Amino acid sequence: MEKQWQIIKPDVRLVEKISRAIKCSPVTATILVNRNITTIKKASDFFKITLNNLRPPFSIKDMDAAVNRISTAILNNDKILIFGDYDVDGITATTILLEFLRYAKADVSYYIPHRTKEGYGLQINHVTDYALPNKIDLIITVDCGSSSHAAVKLAQESGVDVIITDHHNISENLPPAVAVVNPKRLDCTAGFDHLAGVGVAIYLLICLRRRLNNISFWDSRPEPNLKKLCDFVALGTIADMVPLVEENRILVKTGLDIINNSHRQGIKALKEVSGINKDSIFSNDVAFKLIPRLNAAGRIEHAKTAVELLTTDCLKTATRLARYLNDMNIKRQDAQREIFEGILLFLNNNPPMLQKRTLVLSHPDWHEGVLGIVASKIVEKFYRPVVLISTKNGLGKGSARSIPGLDIYKGFLACDNCLESFGGHSMAAGLKIRPENINLFKTSFENAVQQMTVPDNFVPTILIDCELNFDDISSGLIDELERLNPFGQNNPEPIFIAKNIVVLSSAIVGKNHRRMVLTQRFCKTKKTVDAIHFNIDTSVPLVKYFDQVLFRLHWNRWNGKKNAQIVIEKA
Repeated sequence: MEKQWQIIKPDVRLVEKISRAIKCSPVTATILVNRNITTIKKASDFFKITLNNLRPPFSIKDMDAAVNRISTAILNNDKILIFGDYDVDGITATTILLEFLRYAKADVSYYIPHRTKEGYGLQINHVTDYALPNKIDLIITVDCGSSSHAAVKLAQESGVDVIITDHHNISENLPPAVAVVNPKRLDCTAGFDHLAGVGVAIYLLICLRRRLNNISFWDSRPEPNLKKLCDFVALGTIADMVPLVEENRILVKTGLDIINNSHRQGIKALKEVSGINKDSIFSNDVAFKLIPRLNAAGRIEHAKTAVELLTTDCLKTATRLARYLNDMNIKRQDAQREIFEGILLFLNNNPPMLQKRTLVLSHPDWHEGVLGIVASKIVEKFYRPVVLISTKNGLGKGSARSIPGLDIYKGFLACDNCLESFGGHSMAAGLKIRPENINLFKTSFENAVQQMTVPDNFVPTILIDCELNFDDISSGLIDELERLNPFGQNNPEPIFIAKNIVVLSSAIVGKNHRRMVLTQRFCKTKKTVDAIHFNIDTSVPLVKYFDQVLFRLHWNRWNGKKNAQIVIEKA
């Protein structure tokens, strides 16, 4: 879908004030203001990322009850079960709790359900068929549990305590657990509702470590350094696409530094099979190379393989598991491609479907493990909320993705009578539905979205930070732009516009990428800039001039060297 573009117009006086105060270029100050970094302190903190700027998490609702029960379990040698979700957020949250509790010599194990055979979240059969036979005393959920009312009730009645740690939307009716640590609780005013599941988990450990310190637990062993777990926190936070602001940005930046210097055998092996051989990797490398391979375990087979990779100290084991995950990722890509191409063919043959504001599609042969990824690609192409449902096993299981400005979870709330269950966030959700109710859901969901949106919501827009002439591109500016990392939700990579661009040379590289050397008319220095334009239509003749280009600017690092490069977004 063709995108419109719009240049953001920040307050010029505010830009000048921040530029002077923190001694950065006006371009960088403009980007900060565009990201709603509007005070000198916020701007300074944004540049100088430190764990010291994390706000204390002790005010999160039910945190005290959670850490008190867990510390008691450690001291009494109770059997603790960590129950995690099968995506990377759940996998990493499981891993950090597992590492901490093992270090504390707790009697701890973990359980991650099979995506297709068991489905999402703690269920009654997990209590009856696993927790009770294994004499579990305490279940701690991570990245799930907020909607597991029946399972939690049964567990508590059976003498198994439950602590829920989660970040998904949650109703006023809370499960009857010992503690429900979820910053999205309506009665929680701590202000941490932007955290991923692994972010809630690391904050639980911060509070638990302090509680154990207060009872002199660490007198017999060194207190654990939780900073060392931030590599896992970065993986889970980036994977779940939560806003990369405030605590999330601090935790991710800290974690990326650890990943870049990682001594963990699992991460080293994962980087190798992913083809990452750069001196420094950024959030995009994690998002597009590491995370898909970790996610492939739960999408195609079982997510416990990813936990095994992240927790192993053995290079041989790590190499074997990383290669296995790489193979699973190839299978995932094949399944994803088949479904995506089938949907495009169907829509091409049924054009009236695209006259609606929503797309709800179902099929009995779809692999439910890849539906979320396919839904994201369909949203990107047609720019409307998408729900894809697999009816393979008699009960429809679906994944949904939304567009900015439309809370898909609220859309599902309006269709509650059609659904067996649902959960998620504003931008991504999952559901279960009886196949006979899918048509009713299509109508209800379309009506709900009609009520929640206006036509302008369905016009994708590229927000441009400012006009940037080639004369103003410098190594100092690129260094400043790198300090704005990590980029992600609510902190997108800056996009610039330049006009009157002359192509000095160009060539197709790879299958469909165009590498160019550019200059700009009317610039004093006649500076040339290397450029790359990814995924172009190679059947279109190469031009020698662009009226304007939208681009990103960064260092291109290769073999220990770096040079300035612009990445064309639109020309």
